Amino acid sequence: MSLSFRICSSPLICRATLSNGDNSRNHHAIDAAFIRRAADLAEMSAGLTSPHPNFGCVIATSSGKVAGEGYLYAQGTKPAEALAVEAAGEFSRGSTAYLNMEPGDCHGDHTAVSALVQAGIERVVVGIRHPLQHLRGSAIRELRSQGIEVNVLGEDFESKVLEDARKSCLLVNAPLIHRACSQVPFSVLKYAMTLDGKIAASSGHAAWISSKLSRTRVFELRGGSDAVIVGGNTVRQDDPRLTARHGQGHTPTRIVMTQSLDLPEEANLWDVSEVSTIVVTQRGARKSFQKYLASKGVEVVEFDMLNPREVMEYFHLRGYLSILWECGGTLAASAISSSVIHKVVAFVAPKIIGGSKAPSPVGDLGMVEMTQALNLIDVCYEQVGPDMLVSGYLQPIPDLLPVIPSEDATVEIDPSVDPFEPSIIFFYKTWDLYGSFSNFSPHPIRMPCGGENDDYMTWSSVEHYYQANKFVGVENPMAHDCVEKIRTARSPEEAALIGRSTLRQKPELVRNDWEDVKIEVMYKALKCKFSTYPHLKSILLSTVGSVLVEASPHDLFWGGGREGEGLNYLGRLLMQLRSEYLDESSVSAENTSSA
Repeated sequence: MSLSFRICSSPLICRATLSNGDNSRNHHAIDAAFIRRAADLAEMSAGLTSPHPNFGCVIATSSGKVAGEGYLYAQGTKPAEALAVEAAGEFSRGSTAYLNMEPGDCHGDHTAVSALVQAGIERVVVGIRHPLQHLRGSAIRELRSQGIEVNVLGEDFESKVLEDARKSCLLVNAPLIHRACSQVPFSVLKYAMTLDGKIAASSGHAAWISSKLSRTRVFELRGGSDAVIVGGNTVRQDDPRLTARHGQGHTPTRIVMTQSLDLPEEANLWDVSEVSTIVVTQRGARKSFQKYLASKGVEVVEFDMLNPREVMEYFHLRGYLSILWECGGTLAASAISSSVIHKVVAFVAPKIIGGSKAPSPVGDLGMVEMTQALNLIDVCYEQVGPDMLVSGYLQPIPDLLPVIPSEDATVEIDPSVDPFEPSIIFFYKTWDLYGSFSNFSPHPIRMPCGGENDDYMTWSSVEHYYQANKFVGVENPMAHDCVEKIRTARSPEEAALIGRSTLRQKPELVRNDWEDVKIEVMYKALKCKFSTYPHLKSILLSTVGSVLVEASPHDLFWGGGREGEGLNYLGRLLMQLRSEYLDESSVSAENTSSA
């Protein structure tokens, strides 16, 4: 899930008929306009599930008319390219497909590429290559091998108008690009202040500086973030909820960063019935209070040295792409000094409150001359009700990625690398190299629900099937409704959200034998998936000799945990399934030889 961005410059207009003059320039303008539209579509997927890249696709006919559009709704759902092709129908043949980013086919089935090839697309224009190294260039090569003309902005042709369009593609996937290039999530510092630069009165009262319209925009920012972080002082003074409050979709994890753990026993953030809270603190701080938070369901993570850089590196390892900082001035200054803040979003209200002791949005940075001031780049200005929204970047979005040597090239560089040494294969997100191993991967399966009605149904993913089985066979209309809501959920993340929240809030709807059968349920679903898709079975068999570890740091049952303390049952089941397939192959080979 990544942050939602608004492109500030005026949209370009596509014109079907080229005017007299430089045809090349007009072609560039048309390409740029459609690429920008693809980026706008991609932005629509931000915040619906967490985390995934944002993909948009526009299919335009040779006359310059839009035939079909689509965007990736969430990880585990149908690709944007396939949706656009379906919308365009027969008009796809001979048309041009515009993609904000190279397709992310990472499950061995090339769904997005196949959709474009089979539809008869003649040309593909790509805004940027895929940022992740194991996917970068693979879809482009595949499209070209199928005889489709592929143009990549900034590589095959350049112009000012195309560079602006390309920048929109970088912006819409800035969190993913930063993750591919650095060891920290993409972080945005958000604050609201008065015209005289105060975020609260001298008493600490801060509700409300900005307008209702501005606060709605803040909820949108939260809904497009993986997590929201505040300091201990914000918890003590404001008692925030830090919810997105839009009633649906993604709600970010709440993170509290406090060195002393001097926090109140009663706080809105300790209610984790809807969304989780993580408290990060100094090692050894208030052990008794840590136990109290744990009893509430709040996760506590200790650091030897608590600073924003180490905290962000830790959450990078946990798979977070984007963090929204809504902290006070002291923590904001520390985060900026640690170079973990990439963007600033400031709401300036037309109010003056004064006060020599009233807090400001950023504390002491140690600067004594104006020439030391940090300058924002790509600054945007927007009026939101009575307020002015000013946003810009403290750090530019990385562009060109370093080329990581292949395994063969690595051996040539360093002969001491042993290619035969047993390895551990980690998988987690669906776009990882082995992302198809995830129970969230977009591979529908046909399985009976397991209740009184044992008819086979199509489930959009293993996760859909697994979550629904929590409530199968329970004689309660609400349990039946829950199964159907999960089955029709638009993404695996949403299916998981329904299943997990219902389990917490209404445990009476959960089948009595769930703890005894859940491993078997998962195994049956995995076996169905890998048996249904031969290419997935081949990928699984290619890992022979390697230990498979589901790398989710916060799942201590199915995953490996942060430091290997998890039970890794998903990895175990996959290795068990792999052994089954190997045994079947051995028996088949023996039968063939004896015959």
